[in-house]
Amino acid sequence: METTAITLDSAFWITALAILFLLVLSGFFSGSETALTAASRGKLRNNADKGSRGAAQALKITEDNERLIGSVLLGNNLVNILATSLATALFTRVFGDGGVALATLVMTLLVLIFAEVLPKTYAITNAETAAARVASTIQVVITVFAPLVSAVRWLVRAILRVFGVRTDPDSQILAVREEIAGALQLGHSEGVVEKEDRDRILGALDLGDRAVEEIMLHRSQIEMINADSDAETILSQCLESNHTRLPVYRNDPDNIVGVVHAKDLLRGMHKLMFGPDASPKGLREFNILDVAMPPYFVPDTTTLDDQMRQFLRRRTHFALVVDEYGSLEGLITLEDILEEIVGEITDEFDPEAELLIQKTKDGQFLIDGAMTIRDINRAKDWHLPDEEANTVAGLVIHEAQMIPTVGQVFSFHGFRFEVVNRKENRITKLKIRPL
Repeated sequence: METTAITLDSAFWITALAILFLLVLSGFFSGSETALTAASRGKLRNNADKGSRGAAQALKITEDNERLIGSVLLGNNLVNILATSLATALFTRVFGDGGVALATLVMTLLVLIFAEVLPKTYAITNAETAAARVASTIQVVITVFAPLVSAVRWLVRAILRVFGVRTDPDSQILAVREEIAGALQLGHSEGVVEKEDRDRILGALDLGDRAVEEIMLHRSQIEMINADSDAETILSQCLESNHTRLPVYRNDPDNIVGVVHAKDLLRGMHKLMFGPDASPKGLREFNILDVAMPPYFVPDTTTLDDQMRQFLRRRTHFALVVDEYGSLEGLITLEDILEEIVGEITDEFDPEAELLIQKTKDGQFLIDGAMTIRDINRAKDWHLPDEEANTVAGLVIHEAQMIPTVGQVFSFHGFRFEVVNRKENRITKLKIRPL
């Protein structure tokens, strides 16, 4: 009876309460670490803008994740080790030598359930809310442990440097753009994000990484007006064209002297035919350069993001693309750039062209050779490389290191390519099948 009284004296209860308090602290540190690392910085910024001081403080302390995690882990390990030591002493006092094993078992269960799983589950479920609540307390912990954490960081980097690993304290593990792209891909794979929504957002993010030469209309497909043609020929050509703006050349198609808008052309002809100075011979004196706008040239290396800004700033939708030697390569419009985001845009004047991708009875895909690799990847969720070529025909020629003949078959990048049709030196049709 006396032994039991000694065992359950005030020291026993003080130690037990200290262990419980340390377990609560351990749960706080574990939950705080999870909440602050799992919280979306975008949502925290939104809450901070709405006046949440906790969210603003959480944003501030998560700017240096290494210092944050170091301080929280230091506090968590200190309280866990101290709680385990006290539990071992307490159980040894009560149960003798067998108390060490019992203390290990009991503390493992308590730490696992109440100091790890429970707080972290709550923190993951309510990351932004929990992060805002614990931010002020964690800021105090970071300040108190700052000298020790700095010493640990220096020691860790020194050890890593011995093994040839160098860390940049100012670099972030993931760029914001990569985080967004990864979240979209993950959301799509889980069925949360629709393919069209993913493609639109990724298309907008990619504008800064792509050049105008990748999406421009090649010069071989450009409709042009000869400045020396008579008025009737020019009018007929404009009326038959599906485009509102047409380049005007003189003598040589490379010599672009202007760009005419259909409305300006009609206004100019109407003035000569029905204006105050109208005469029956008015159209014979018509000079298309009088109504043409100066041509706007851009280098082929301009990024789509920069080009879209230029279009908006200049209040124009049409640019001619030239290479480093000043030779005409193609043309690009604002609509071409927008189509990289929202997909193909068609109106009542666009011709009803056949589908660029058609599935054959044998499970292969019949594809237009001029279709860009990016469009194929977006349409079929493939991953064909587009670093060396813009079109699928260009990819086949690059990989084959020759201009293939009809019927030749190639296999690369996990796909089988069969040349179906060729016009002069251009591959116009291909059959593609994933291997």
